Amino acid sequence: MTEEAFKNGQVLLIDKPLTWTSFQVVNKLRWEIRQRFNIKKIKVGHAGTLDPLATGLLIICTGKQTKQIDTYQGQVKEYTGTFTLGATTPSYDLETEIDNTFSIAHITEALLHETTQQFTGEIQQKPPIFSAIKKDGKRLYELARKGETTEIKERTVTVTSFEITKINLPAVDFRIICSKGTYIRSIAFDFGKALNSGGHLSALRRTKIGEFSVDNALSVAGFIENLKDNSEETKTPEEL
Repeated sequence: MTEEAFKNGQVLLIDKPLTWTSFQVVNKLRWEIRQRFNIKKIKVGHAGTLDPLATGLLIICTGKQTKQIDTYQGQVKEYTGTFTLGATTPSYDLETEIDNTFSIAHITEALLHETTQQFTGEIQQKPPIFSAIKKDGKRLYELARKGETTEIKERTVTVTSFEITKINLPAVDFRIICSKGTYIRSIAFDFGKALNSGGHLSALRRTKIGEFSVDNALSVAGFIENLKDNSEETKTPEEL
């Protein structure tokens, strides 16, 4: 990859590490590209946020390809992960501590599979209060961390497929294919409620965005190594 290639526009598939924000990944790649080619400024952006506690596919666009970010964001997503039943958290995931516990004694394999049907097709869901959605210019998670409450409107999303892949109560593994804007954390919370229990998201991995797969993605470290190798290949003998 050359400086010109990055400026003209590249679509990079990155496997986001656990605990990193999507913004941190963008910043790291931008810094590495700038350092490698001594560029003062280059556009770099991602096509769809992943929470810090999620891993998996991030589409990163550079240069002129950043104009296509909305197109990539609008594509269908696939996720795999784990719901933990019998307990809820304010953030619907592991960012916050458990606030309520519930019985799971009545939950059977048949009930789990049956309940997934309530969450396929067009469904209504409320995004978590701990989310990056803006209200009055502030991110909801900023308000939530201050203990401030705010009313969140329901939104319509589409779940094409919701499959239970493994059951080891209280843990339930799943695979979900859904539209842009779907919060898997909200599905975890609502799924637990529909089971007359509670639930929160304990693991999440984005495996596909449209036709792009995490199987073809590089780690951040792998991208940096490729960048180094490619830049060495483009140097003249005098520069080496």
